[in-house]
Amino acid sequence: MYDSILLPVDGSAHAEIVQRHAAELAQWADATVELLYVADTTRDSVTVLGDDVIDALVRYGEEVVAEAGETFDAHGVGYETAVVQGRPADAIVEQATERGHDLVVMPTHGRTGVSRFFLGSVTESVVRDADVPVLTARSRDERYDFPYERLLVPTDGSTTANTAIDHALDLAESMDADVDVLSVVNEASLGLDTRSTVILDELEAQADETVASAVAQAEARGIEADGHVAHGSPPDVISDRAGEVDADAIVMGTTGRSGLDRVLLGSVTERTVRSADVPVLTVRPE
Repeated sequence: MYDSILLPVDGSAHAEIVQRHAAELAQWADATVELLYVADTTRDSVTVLGDDVIDALVRYGEEVVAEAGETFDAHGVGYETAVVQGRPADAIVEQATERGHDLVVMPTHGRTGVSRFFLGSVTESVVRDADVPVLTARSRDERYDFPYERLLVPTDGSTTANTAIDHALDLAESMDADVDVLSVVNEASLGLDTRSTVILDELEAQADETVASAVAQAEARGIEADGHVAHGSPPDVISDRAGEVDADAIVMGTTGRSGLDRVLLGSVTERTVRSADVPVLTVRPE
């Protein structure tokens, strides 16, 4: 399902778990991996200090990718290494496009210090801008379960969500995994008048239809599927549902509907990426 995986690395000790997860995924998919270090040469402190500091960052990056390669050697996974200069988020997206990768894997947080580039905004920028799916996972001490046995798939019926459903079903079929389809009705944007009650009824009906359609698609492909409609703050409900159904990963779109019924628009995906206890695979519309 994946032939070429891009894994940005920065030398973080806790990122080893994410590297191992990427190695397991690559081994399962029989994919090759590119280990990428980005020397952030756009920062004022680096620019002022000049070539010596930049050279030191590049040398450090070469050490980082070589050390990360040991994980892939242990799993028998083929890999290449690259050290580039520039703004981290832009460099990662450009590398994914120019090198023809079909998946980016990266932790949501990284080390502190001059070489860091995974903290918050960089990962979220890659999630927003990459043309290929991005698998993010929190750096932690405990390994992630793999292969996945259950995928949680939030949906709002939008084009992007449908693209994510298609990708999730491909992944579930490849891994013989079950799926749990979730649609969240966000009541926070509604008042308490009669018109709001009518809107709420419409949203619930739409959510039921959206979930039923996705479950039917899964079952038509021989995939075990459950569906659920919930009320509340979408990121909170998504995270809670992942724990309730013991999901191994979440697959979701990067944007969703506009208007009162939106579920997956921008900040919701980013908040889920930031807070989820399991890997989150984000998919942009084609």
